[in-house]
Amino acid sequence: MIRPRRLRGSSKLREMVAETSLLPQHLIQPVFVREGLTEPREIAGMPGVLQHTEDSYLEYLDELVLAKVPSVMFFAVPEVRDELGTEAYHPNGILSRVVRLARERFGDQLVIIADLCLDEFTSHGHCGVLDDHGAVDNDATLELYCKMAEVLAKAGAHMLGTSGMMDGQVGAIRKALDSAGCIDVGILAYAAKYASAFYGPFRNAVESELAGDRKTYQQDYRNRKESLLEVELDIEQGADIVMIKPALSYLDIVSEVSKISSVPVAAYVVSGEYAMVEAAAAAGFIDRLPAIFEMLYSVRRAGAQIICTYWALEIAREIEKRTP
Repeated sequence: MIRPRRLRGSSKLREMVAETSLLPQHLIQPVFVREGLTEPREIAGMPGVLQHTEDSYLEYLDELVLAKVPSVMFFAVPEVRDELGTEAYHPNGILSRVVRLARERFGDQLVIIADLCLDEFTSHGHCGVLDDHGAVDNDATLELYCKMAEVLAKAGAHMLGTSGMMDGQVGAIRKALDSAGCIDVGILAYAAKYASAFYGPFRNAVESELAGDRKTYQQDYRNRKESLLEVELDIEQGADIVMIKPALSYLDIVSEVSKISSVPVAAYVVSGEYAMVEAAAAAGFIDRLPAIFEMLYSVRRAGAQIICTYWALEIAREIEKRTP
């Protein structure tokens, strides 16, 4: 008889033959900074996750560095919004200030990723500018993305997270960065970003003004081949990392992309996925920490080299505790 159980007989034996690892170096911590806020405040639907002030986020970054979390992804919430999202590409706008201060304080101790999208900055909440019929104008939006890319690169971002899902965004941004002399600034491309129901709490985090949905530019969750095309296009256009969002309902896409990608693959465990675990744990229905580890390992097992998660700091600390 073949007995696979022989390799499960003790914790040390299980550790020795484990096929998948999860280390702090695999994690990105999203961070929200709200302009005009005088003290941090918890985000509705995301227990333990805060909108930071322009002072408190720097203290939080100190904790990330201490816990050996290698990267942070910044989202900023402005006090003033307009139809064109002009604060997004203002050289001294909230996101530019957040990136600049972080880079000045931490240098290369943290990989600073700035979200490159207009949705936090537009009065209508869409990821791009609208045409006369109220539809998102792809090519006009690209022009503003290029402005935003140059501003954030010069503020000190190591990478830009292109989350808008406009056609041709990676190529346009890469060209703009290179033309501005920012050839070392990388692009983390949201290559396969689905129009998901799991983004709800995130919209609280950025105080989204969106009415309606983003189904004309984010992907249809019924489709798989479409993702592979999007990934291939982003890699051709110069993406340095490709990301799938959300992660947990799209592990098949993570797996497929990991097989074809010539660049590192990331996945984003989104706010709704976070909220489900936290709500179930708070109700006593699941054992919280083992559930979190199981979920993050599933993303790694599917093929993601990098995980963007609101649990990054906590899990990095827990991994450190468990390391002999």
